[in-house]
Amino acid sequence: MPPLFVAGVVAFWALAPQSWVESPWSIVAVTLVVTALVQSLEWFHERHSGWRLNKREFATDVFYIVMGYTLIAWASQALAEDPLNAAKQSLGITTEWAMHLPFLVQVAVVVFLIEFGQYWMHRLMHNWHPFWLTHAPHHHLTQLNAMKGAVGNPIELFLISLSVVALFDLPLSAKFCAISILSVVSTFAHANVRSDPPRFYAFFFTTIRNHSLHHSVDYESTRCNYANSLILIDRIMGTYREGESEIVGQDQRKRLSIWEQFLFPFQPAIGWIKTKRTHSELQSN
Repeated sequence: MPPLFVAGVVAFWALAPQSWVESPWSIVAVTLVVTALVQSLEWFHERHSGWRLNKREFATDVFYIVMGYTLIAWASQALAEDPLNAAKQSLGITTEWAMHLPFLVQVAVVVFLIEFGQYWMHRLMHNWHPFWLTHAPHHHLTQLNAMKGAVGNPIELFLISLSVVALFDLPLSAKFCAISILSVVSTFAHANVRSDPPRFYAFFFTTIRNHSLHHSVDYESTRCNYANSLILIDRIMGTYREGESEIVGQDQRKRLSIWEQFLFPFQPAIGWIKTKRTHSELQSN
């Protein structure tokens, strides 16, 4: 199923009318349709009964999907994309040659640029504690579902959205196609779907097997398979690990509420303030 979905979105963007390509709502619509279709597959081709979606998980996932298309999208555009576009213009950076590449090559370039940046950001989050604090809420997930890729602390979601694609001259259709491909792969990589793609797909793209291992309860086991969608990067960088994990989560598999996810990166500061306040109260008594 994942290869068919990828082929479908590539065909859509390759053949889509220009008016559709130029509409910013098109990419939102395609991504939402992909998410809804993969989510529906969980009802018919469930992988693990322990990951079965319930009302609370569904409501949480929808909340983060909405936040991703509003707050995170706005922050990414205002704080990253717009400044990069301004820098590109002021410095006279141009990659006109990229506009003349075949469509599929343009798509591959965008996929690589996004994924290579995400790989290193993700790897940093697992290897430097301040960044881990922003990413850890995503690893407190106790089940995986189609929308779970959007769940996490807002700081992490913003950081993981950063890329240098804005510095390159590439057609909008290629950018949207690449984003759609990454959406398909990432959605299946988080979905509770009994789907094991063929080897050629799994060699290049992240699957639920790779990514469920990354969500293992043992912290050290999470330090592998960093690529969100392009597992080939892990293979090249030596961080790929074979395996699968049905049991996922961190800290005795404690599920965090939305509020706890938001506050998680500030736990050290909150703890320090509480300790200082308690110490002051003891001294005054």
